[in-house]
Amino acid sequence: MPTGKGHRINGVVKALEETAAAFTTFSSPGIENAVNLSFTKYDGVVYELEHNPYDIKDLQLSLQFMLHRQQIHDATTVAPAVAPMVRIPPNGGENAQWFAKQVLDLGAYGVVWPQVTTMQDAYNAVAACRYPTKKNSSWYEPRGLRGDAATNAARYWGLSRDEYYERCDVWPLNPNGELVVVTMCESMEALGNLKEVLAEVPGISVVLVGEADLTHDMGIPQQYDNKEFKDSLREIGEICKNAGVVAGHPHVFKQNVGNLLDLGYRFLMTRPSWFYEGLDEGYRLTNRA
Repeated sequence: MPTGKGHRINGVVKALEETAAAFTTFSSPGIENAVNLSFTKYDGVVYELEHNPYDIKDLQLSLQFMLHRQQIHDATTVAPAVAPMVRIPPNGGENAQWFAKQVLDLGAYGVVWPQVTTMQDAYNAVAACRYPTKKNSSWYEPRGLRGDAATNAARYWGLSRDEYYERCDVWPLNPNGELVVVTMCESMEALGNLKEVLAEVPGISVVLVGEADLTHDMGIPQQYDNKEFKDSLREIGEICKNAGVVAGHPHVFKQNVGNLLDLGYRFLMTRPSWFYEGLDEGYRLTNRA
């Protein structure tokens, strides 16, 4: 099977290589959510397990129901059109590698790590998502720590085991890699360390701003119009751009998407919309508006 640009099976990587931005969203696991998301235009979805119960079987079902047979029939790949990724529960400093191992072994295309603050946090986040490779490899570091149990993931990706081994490395460290490692910047300490972290730890695909936690740490909880926070948002974008790493934002709306693109943010998470036009019109007609 061909690899590399133009033959991507991870829609997020494909969008980041070929377009100005990748568009994703958070979702709780669940069959109904998975089916609904499989029809959307999103490049990827991040299943939210940091603030939801960690139920690996529920996640497994969600990944399976992302597969849409008509889409697969019409496409050039058997991968889901919307690439499933997972935000795992532990903070980066906990070094809880087994969470990454479990979700990757199911076939997830990326891992989002909360509260990545130090170089050690970042190194662990990348290493936990990689298999070990030869020391003379161009991308040996961070040395992989993922244990080998690739059967289910290879089957989910529609690849042989050997093909999976070739492609399940982190992007863009390995140009043929299809896995996305997202580290979250959620404190002033993390922001202060960010330039050094990106210079010293290869393999981070995206730095995602944790704006709620960041503003709490700044003493201005959820005051997103505060100048201090806006300056920090701009600084994160600049650091990432200079390091050649994608900057991401978790709360993208019609009102801020243009500004975020201008600031260089390219991993953009928008909320799915629920529409109640019929209900609203019914309330109006029955004088309940």
